Amino acid sequence: LSSLHLKEEKTKPDANGAVVKADDNVEKIEDEEKEDRAAQSLLNKLIRSNLVDTTNQVEVLQRDPTSPLYSVKTFEELRLKPQLLQGVYAMGFNRPSKIQENAAEPPQNLIAQSQSGTGKTAAFVLAMLSRVEPGNKYPQCLCLSPTYELALQTGKVIEQMGKFYPELKLAYAVRGNKLERGQKISEQIVIGTPGTVLDWCSKLKFIDPKKIKVFVLDEADVMIATQGHQDQSIRIQRMLPKDCQMLLFSATFEDSVWKFAQKVVPDPNIIKLKREEETLDTIKQYYVLCSNRDEKFQALCNIYGAITIAQAMIFCHTRKTAGWLAGELSKEGHQVALLSGEMMVEQRAAVIERFREGKEKVLVTTNVCARGIDVEQVSVVINFDLPVDKDGNPDNETYLHRIGRTGRFGKRGLAINMVDSKHSMNILNRIQEHFNKKINKLDTDDLDEIEKIAN
Repeated sequence: LSSLHLKEEKTKPDANGAVVKADDNVEKIEDEEKEDRAAQSLLNKLIRSNLVDTTNQVEVLQRDPTSPLYSVKTFEELRLKPQLLQGVYAMGFNRPSKIQENAAEPPQNLIAQSQSGTGKTAAFVLAMLSRVEPGNKYPQCLCLSPTYELALQTGKVIEQMGKFYPELKLAYAVRGNKLERGQKISEQIVIGTPGTVLDWCSKLKFIDPKKIKVFVLDEADVMIATQGHQDQSIRIQRMLPKDCQMLLFSATFEDSVWKFAQKVVPDPNIIKLKREEETLDTIKQYYVLCSNRDEKFQALCNIYGAITIAQAMIFCHTRKTAGWLAGELSKEGHQVALLSGEMMVEQRAAVIERFREGKEKVLVTTNVCARGIDVEQVSVVINFDLPVDKDGNPDNETYLHRIGRTGRFGKRGLAINMVDSKHSMNILNRIQEHFNKKINKLDTDDLDEIEKIAN
């Protein structure tokens, strides 16, 4: 925290350029940053060097249950090309004793949903590489990503898995990649953002969409949250041949994603997390009654003094509270990491990476910064402020993501909620009712009681 400068007063220029002190409402708006799902997704890609080990059950809805792919369990059963299998095993997947040649399975459309780090990118890259003909010097596979940075990360996976195909080339259809009008692209795989890809296919005619064999929509939930991307993606899809394989991948599966998927992916197989996985049964949940922020901090210190905590995440509602809390914990001698919305994505990734490596034991963050970020070894999650939406109502989905077994944090462990008013007690009661799960009161002045919950 030595380089962290926390300002108690915020200033901003007025209409004439003069600097004036921001009022509380402006500060609140600045602190409650707009959720940037693209940044969160990129953050996960940057910090995920290995696949998540997950026990979540998936639901498979398949149009042809007689297909041998219905029960495929290993890469060798897919009978992929040897060069492609080499790329798969170079990614760290288990190598089989024998490599088999191509299967003549017809391509199938797919909608897939799974949490970050479970191999979605590897799955659709595998599909593209298995269909591409490196000898044909024109685009055959098209992959849409919501941002340039996410496209770049996917490109790295393509290069890694396709490195045993030396003749295979990759082009980036992103803003700033200027080509001469009338030029045709010779790369077999094109990855890009919807607006630029649409221009390359229609206005500039760099790509012949009728020759595309595989069309991938990555990060569908992020795509839908980005202005204009949904319509552009649908326009691109309508240019493609009827037998083009459509693959849509998403970390979440809200109604908006499902409606979008139905427009773009005809007659699909569907793989998604089962709803019953969203449960808090393995998490011990407690609440602590406090009068103000200082009492909440004292309760936090009492908890730390009574039990051994491997690593903890502490969630605050605003950047100001998070900064104050990180400073106070640091004064008490704790190794603290602070995740702030003012940081660049790469800086945030570096903070989370240090936390994952155990270099800091406590990560203090706002909800916006950490929603959807996977850190597996967290044993305690503390809601210094309860999660609420922009209207002040309980944000049940965020509560689940913070502490739930299929959310990101605390797959087994302890969740402690700080309650400092009648309003926050009402929020907690509504969260209890939503999940039908009792949250017990904890007296942090009773060290014996704290020790019991740890056991």
